[in-house]
Amino acid sequence: MKKSVLFVCLGNICRSPSAEAVFQGLVDREGLSDQFSIDSAGTSAYHAGEPADRRMQSHAVRRGINLTSISRGFNASSDFDEFDIIVAMDDSNFYNLQDVARTDEDQAKIVKMTDYCSRFNYDHVPDPYYGGAEGFELVLDLLEDACEGLLNELR
Repeated sequence: MKKSVLFVCLGNICRSPSAEAVFQGLVDREGLSDQFSIDSAGTSAYHAGEPADRRMQSHAVRRGINLTSISRGFNASSDFDEFDIIVAMDDSNFYNLQDVARTDEDQAKIVKMTDYCSRFNYDHVPDPYYGGAEGFELVLDLLEDACEGLLNELR
């Protein structure tokens, strides 16, 4: 049975589409594509229908990561049913997801991305939107670390 993973940040144009692409790349490299369903969403729908932030895309491409997802808002009425694990990028999104969880089962699906880091000691994936190039690089560093840990956990 496929494991379904949803990555969630605020606008779904920087962190969560990057996490989706990094995780998909790891899954593909390990030959596990048929075992996973992977998506991303935002706790706000400000950017629904838009591609990933072009700055995030350019930093990702330099690492061989192609961000192809289109932004969408998190849908509590279907996403909690469709996904086995819902991965929040920071406390704000974690608590927003908890606020819209309908049941204890929904609550149990919500985790934080940085809980799966082994090389970095951060308690959240910082939003790079208003910062410079180093913020986008840090996001990718954290996501590469955490996605490895998450995949190991889910295997």
